[in-house]
Amino acid sequence: MMTRTVSIAQARQGDSHTIQEIGIPSLVLMERAALGATGRLLTGDFNLSNVLVFAGTGNNGGDGLAIARMLHVRDVKVTVMLTGAEDHTSTETAQQLKILHYYQIPVIPASTSLSGYTTIIDAIFGIGLDRPVEGKFADWIKAINASSAKVFSVDVPSGLNADTGEPQGATVKATATSTFAYAKNGFVTDQGKQYTGELFVEDIGVYLNDHYEA
Repeated sequence: MMTRTVSIAQARQGDSHTIQEIGIPSLVLMERAALGATGRLLTGDFNLSNVLVFAGTGNNGGDGLAIARMLHVRDVKVTVMLTGAEDHTSTETAQQLKILHYYQIPVIPASTSLSGYTTIIDAIFGIGLDRPVEGKFADWIKAINASSAKVFSVDVPSGLNADTGEPQGATVKATATSTFAYAKNGFVTDQGKQYTGELFVEDIGVYLNDHYEA
């Protein structure tokens, strides 16, 4: 496991360098991220008898949708709650939704009705969140935290500032978090650790440009 931590800016630079300069497509990185996270779910202490993926419309949500498909093909019962309209998703997330529909995986609007789910996968917000979590998003996150299910966050617990480890309004308190390429600076603070839970770092093929200055 990599022990180095990086800032949000460094993580973004690493992604950009890998996609634009090295030439590994974003969708390939998303698949690798989902494979790593799915492996943690399958081998960890999670009850996967009825899984919910709570997905945003950006690329963090796309990671979650790919995880949903990978669980489904392993005969895990999985439902997706989407926080926005299907026609307002990122390019990669739209592709993941298309694949989900092919497999007839249920995709329903986000709500606070979370009873019956044994594990909730948090894929609402990624590291780019730059505003307080309020309104219906806060309601959804509060419902996730109030659930009896274990919570597995994708890349970062939704609402957590990945640089400082401080909550930005309502913030998911995860049982475990699978983050990608490198741990983020905020995850190792005393406050950040309260939200990330057990932390896993997945090697997805993203590396910092040696010439990049922090």
